[in-house]
Amino acid sequence: MSRAPAAEAQALARYYRWHARIYDLTRWSFLFGRDRLTEEIVAQVSPAPRRILEIGCGTGRNLQALAQRFPKAELHGVDLSADMLDQAGKRLAHCSDRLKLHHSAYAGLPGQYDLIVASYLLSMVGPGLDQLLADASDNLSARGRIAVVDFRDTPKPWFRRWMGLNHVHLDDRLLPRLKSHFRVQDSGTRCAYGGLWRWFWFVGGR
Repeated sequence: MSRAPAAEAQALARYYRWHARIYDLTRWSFLFGRDRLTEEIVAQVSPAPRRILEIGCGTGRNLQALAQRFPKAELHGVDLSADMLDQAGKRLAHCSDRLKLHHSAYAGLPGQYDLIVASYLLSMVGPGLDQLLADASDNLSARGRIAVVDFRDTPKPWFRRWMGLNHVHLDDRLLPRLKSHFRVQDSGTRCAYGGLWRWFWFVGGR
């Protein structure tokens, strides 16, 4: 989260202190498109990225896949949760020589990246969304790509409220904001569980 208010950052850190232990065991059932992100979508990135950044890297699941696909790339991950980063560090110990994990809110990093990834992170960002996307644009190299997969919206008010209790905003604001900050290369939307919610992917450049 970009420049997250202290109270919001602390709430998320508390939320993931427990969820870090079960995250990978439970999220497969509703965080759709993550494999598509690391397998199909990033295949569009050419030439192979030299520096990769994941904003909200969590337990390192995506970075692990990207490390295998791009064995020469320098890997950076940012996350608010020390507990999630602890899981990521263990998972990525085999490539620690090219890995840097940042325990902080994302507010831009030194240098530029050829691939920036955000997987089910942006829907948890509140009023700071545009600033986060502006920082990501600044961090993106001239020929770089940003790849995003996330929740889009839901027609069910009760489900929107439930997801809100879990720090997720299901208000269909993400794609318009991404398109205002980045040039679209690829984008699409899919339904989950018979239309209970929609999720999307987005690939863009500067």
